[in-house]
Amino acid sequence: MTQLAYLSWLEAARKIRGRELSSVTYTKTLLDRIKRHDGQFNAFLRLQKDEALAAAREAERVLASGARLGPLHGVPFGLKDIIDASGIPTTAHSKILADNVATRDAFVTSRIKAAGGILLGKLSTHEFACGGPCFDLPWPPARNPWDRRMYPGGSSSGSGAAVAAGFLPVALGSDTGGSSRHPASMCGIVGMKATYGRVSRRGVIPLSFSLDHICPITRTVAENAALLEVIAGHDPEDPASAPYAVPKYLAAAERGSREGIKGMRIGVIRHFYRKDLVAHPDVDAAIEAALEVLAGLGAVVEEVTTKPLGEFADCNQVILLSEGYAVHREWMQTRPEDYAVMTRAKLLPGAFLSAVDYVQGVRNRPHFVAAIDQLLEKVDVLVTASSMDPPFLIDDEEAKARCYPRQARAPFNLTGHPALALPVGFTEGSDSNPPLPLSMQMVGRHFDEETVYRVAAAYEQATPWKDQHPPLDK
Repeated sequence: MTQLAYLSWLEAARKIRGRELSSVTYTKTLLDRIKRHDGQFNAFLRLQKDEALAAAREAERVLASGARLGPLHGVPFGLKDIIDASGIPTTAHSKILADNVATRDAFVTSRIKAAGGILLGKLSTHEFACGGPCFDLPWPPARNPWDRRMYPGGSSSGSGAAVAAGFLPVALGSDTGGSSRHPASMCGIVGMKATYGRVSRRGVIPLSFSLDHICPITRTVAENAALLEVIAGHDPEDPASAPYAVPKYLAAAERGSREGIKGMRIGVIRHFYRKDLVAHPDVDAAIEAALEVLAGLGAVVEEVTTKPLGEFADCNQVILLSEGYAVHREWMQTRPEDYAVMTRAKLLPGAFLSAVDYVQGVRNRPHFVAAIDQLLEKVDVLVTASSMDPPFLIDDEEAKARCYPRQARAPFNLTGHPALALPVGFTEGSDSNPPLPLSMQMVGRHFDEETVYRVAAAYEQATPWKDQHPPLDK
């Protein structure tokens, strides 16, 4: 079970195509693992057991017919429960949408299904991709598979937990202020927020129209790159969708693993995690060790500076709260008691922002975009922190209030640049506290996810972190 649970989806697809692995066996194995363990972690809101097994049998029939296969043929996947799948409820982990059944697949859902993917189920999220890990909702919050006492990140919490736990090889999340990179950071896996407009948001419950991104969450860089190839592309039904061809992301990742990054330039935004916010010593040390690895691979590593982190975060927050309240105004006025307390508290300040506040945020936004563009004129990628702290206790309200906003992800929702979170080590741990994942963030030029994947894959190849998994089976 463990061997199949942590099989790369690329390898699983190859084995299925070559008749070395049955899609039915693979799907059954993952369903058995979910049944055995997910009661501790609450990654799934809705498991499509019968439907998934039927789809796996159909995948085997199609394979036997000799038909042309998509890259994900027979491979299970999961969806954050703000992403539509036809005939299945999209609840946003909220009482308000408990009976909301989707009538059409989201763009990204249809892309993965067309590639042969098998939907295993819907995954936990913070309510409406906002809020936080709440205990006053119809379903419990997801927990961290490295230690169930710990927070798994969010808002794509179930997506991160499920992939890290080996419940499924790939999942989709969303990211408005870091909501896919956060669980990737807390769970020791890979989350990519591609360039704004690279992936369609059609069929996804919005939080902030101009900041929302849909993201692949995987265990390795190559798997992430290959999944982005599947879900990226122009969608005329999404007004923000960019009409650009989709590059060969997997080839870029493979190039990084094979050829390395000698001579490439990496800019480090240290002031984000040493001055603007002071990261936990374990986070700081892990990032510095990762930079030494990159330098050892032949990259030129140099420190760069930009606007203070707080200025990026403030502008992002004004836009997010204004647009978020616009989405939720009617329900906030007519059904406020049906929100979790934390969700309501996070959305309500948007009611008190003025049109002037919002317009000023939108007017200032290009200055922040230009500031990051200016850095990327001189370097190939940027490196900085993702979370400033390791995972914390999920029911510790003080830690939740203190650590949740301590991050450097929101700037790149504001600017729209591609940003990837990947593991860079673990806390030391003790007899009573297992080691917990640490992460860093890589950022690239607009529509240049290829370079980010190349550098990330070279780092991943040189380090052992991708082969470390939560101790569920011990």
